[in-house]
Amino acid sequence: MKSSEKKYSSNHNVVHRCHYHAIWCVKYRRRLVAGKVAGRLHEIIHEVASECQSTILALGIVSDHVHLLCQVDPQFGVNRLIRRMKGRSSRLLRLEYPWLKKHARTLWTNSYFVTTVGEATLEGVTWYVRKQRKRHGGLRTATGTQLNLFS
Repeated sequence: MKSSEKKYSSNHNVVHRCHYHAIWCVKYRRRLVAGKVAGRLHEIIHEVASECQSTILALGIVSDHVHLLCQVDPQFGVNRLIRRMKGRSSRLLRLEYPWLKKHARTLWTNSYFVTTVGEATLEGVTWYVRKQRKRHGGLRTATGTQLNLFS
């Protein structure tokens, strides 16, 4: 999205354009999210975003952490969105891939990083999130290649 293209959202009470860059890590930074697990994580994150009327602008899944660039309704809140994404993905991935249970009681750490992204930096952050595989030494994602969502 070019910074000149201002796309606002509305929820009947608030017109907004709130972009967030969030990062969360696998517990103990173990490299557990690769291959089919990364592909399923990608699906779960998109399902939760859709249910929460949030838009994913870019998603970078690396074997030990996740980068997410999203637009979230300020009345819903980025905290609720990330909690739902982390909670549902931890529960479902550990049910669907039982070998993950032996590594930790939960897939993710309790914490996460989040920052707002202004208009001027949106393109730069989108590029950064999409280039995570290359930046982290070629770690594989769901299909063995960088997830390319909006090219």
